Amino acid sequence: MQRRNFFKFVAATSMLGAIGHASTNPHSSLALSPKKEGFASIINLDLCDGCQDFDMPKCVSACRDKNQDRFPKPIENIPDYFPRKIKEDYSNNQDDITRLTPYNWTFVENVSVDNQQIFIPRRCMHCDDPTCQKICPFGVIDKDKTNAVNIDEHFCFGGAKCRDVCPWGIPQRQAGVGIYLKIAPKLAGGGAMFKCDMCADLIQKGQHPACQRECPKNAIIFDKKGEILKVVNKMKESGKFVYGDTQNGGTSTFYVSSVSFEKINQAIAKKYGETEESFNQKTQKMGRPHMNIEVENFINNDSTLVKSVLSAPVLGVIAGAIAVSRSNKKTKNKG
Repeated sequence: MQRRNFFKFVAATSMLGAIGHASTNPHSSLALSPKKEGFASIINLDLCDGCQDFDMPKCVSACRDKNQDRFPKPIENIPDYFPRKIKEDYSNNQDDITRLTPYNWTFVENVSVDNQQIFIPRRCMHCDDPTCQKICPFGVIDKDKTNAVNIDEHFCFGGAKCRDVCPWGIPQRQAGVGIYLKIAPKLAGGGAMFKCDMCADLIQKGQHPACQRECPKNAIIFDKKGEILKVVNKMKESGKFVYGDTQNGGTSTFYVSSVSFEKINQAIAKKYGETEESFNQKTQKMGRPHMNIEVENFINNDSTLVKSVLSAPVLGVIAGAIAVSRSNKKTKNKG
């Protein structure tokens, strides 16, 4: 956003104690500098109303419209792959916006807390130290200069280790697509993983991500992470609750709210008929992330899982071949 508008934004938040009351222009440009710390976003739950006057939340429809060319197109008669006899196939339910799916990279959770409706746009948190990137045995998850964590679906095997170690279970798998069909359709993989990539391609062009551009309440704001952190700190000082600053070692997605995230997480678990503990454990498969405040980057504390996955010889051979293929593809694209 333009510098003048951003400082209006900061001034308003410090006075009013709520982010989106500032005068911002969602169509103004972003200035990307690879020498800086990249970008981050604030999602203001005090402003988000779930776009109740629309058929679909605008952040959801904007994300779907922008990324529809990347949505998976599975083959017919998807084969079983050893040793499983089930497939994660959402191709017949592409219009489901009640959860994260390979065709829905943003969804809006709605819960009631103390008789107050809370709407929570959910997508990838874009962690500072992403566990998904560390665990991927094929090296197809990147964290680029914008701070975006992106999965290269063209080389992903769909093993879903990224979802297993993501505290929020964000990446979602679609069977019947991906490189595994060409290499080992019945022995490895199972599809490809899909999730929000922060619209990194738009940011690199100096444009705002689709969700911010279409949000009618200015509840979603992207900017350089240093500037975002200034606003987040002001929000903390004003008594707002913040989520995403410490969870999983820190992220580039910051939620702010007048309602505590402990209460919000309890309400989410209750909505799905779960205790907090059981819901936090099941969210990986549900595609409806928790907001547990006690989220640690467990890979930093216990690398056993990482070592067991990355030490498999066959994975090393395939990963090496994929690395070469991806390098050649990037070189070709630059040329």
